[in-house]
Amino acid sequence: MKFGLMYANAGPFAFPEMLTHLATTAERVGFESMWTVEHVVIPVGYGSQYPYDPSGKIPAPDQLPLPDPLIALAYAAAVTKTLRLATGILILPQRHPLYVAKEVATLDVLSHGRMILGIGVGWLAEEFEALGIPFAERAGRTAEAVRAMRSLWKDAPEPFDGKYFRWGLLESHPKPIQKPGVPIVVGGHTKLAARRAARYGDGFFPGVADDEKLTWLLGILRDECRKIGRDPAGIEVTSGRATPKRDSVKRLEDLGVSRWVVAPPAFDPEGLTSGLEALGDLIAKSR
Repeated sequence: MKFGLMYANAGPFAFPEMLTHLATTAERVGFESMWTVEHVVIPVGYGSQYPYDPSGKIPAPDQLPLPDPLIALAYAAAVTKTLRLATGILILPQRHPLYVAKEVATLDVLSHGRMILGIGVGWLAEEFEALGIPFAERAGRTAEAVRAMRSLWKDAPEPFDGKYFRWGLLESHPKPIQKPGVPIVVGGHTKLAARRAARYGDGFFPGVADDEKLTWLLGILRDECRKIGRDPAGIEVTSGRATPKRDSVKRLEDLGVSRWVVAPPAFDPEGLTSGLEALGDLIAKSR
């Protein structure tokens, strides 16, 4: 089991001192990765239902500092050496794939091949409206953007002709260090997300903390893989959870989970150090 930290750019970790402390301490105690989240804006009084909390709202103030996930990872890359740098998740249909392909490849080069691109289709309709992007098109735009980025990461330029994006021969450099490109992890908590992961994901990050629902989603993933002739073993599964224990780690491993991602254990330097060191002891015992 690998261990990662999620919400790594939220709140106090939006600022250089605490982001540095989080990244360097996590690397020191044995964490494999850190995962940043994204909302470019939070529309005031939004009516969309946040799917990961019973309240239907993001469980944080609307004014919570939430910097760009890729810029935060670039900063973390500069203060670490081995920690993998992941978006968990980047709302891909809100961004043009020409820019995402360039930014992610650049980060992969600057970090010596440590980038993971976690993507999702988004849930906040009012955010899409502010950006002028049709909310109803988000799934189609996401799938096409994945194909477009993988095309841009190839060594030789090739034209792209899709429904939402199209271009002739283009040079996009630098290319990612990782071949054939930066791993793409599909996030989501629905059967449609599981099917998307089966169709075009290198990994799957189901946003659920319940073993029964996780088992259901992984079953859908495997069924879809069978339909399209893909080996589900090639899709790495990440699960966001509370503080791990040795027996719960074994249970998730048996379900097919490869990475356990937890929130930072504290928001002050001393609490963060002691909390991460305690998690580091468990990580060492889980190997």
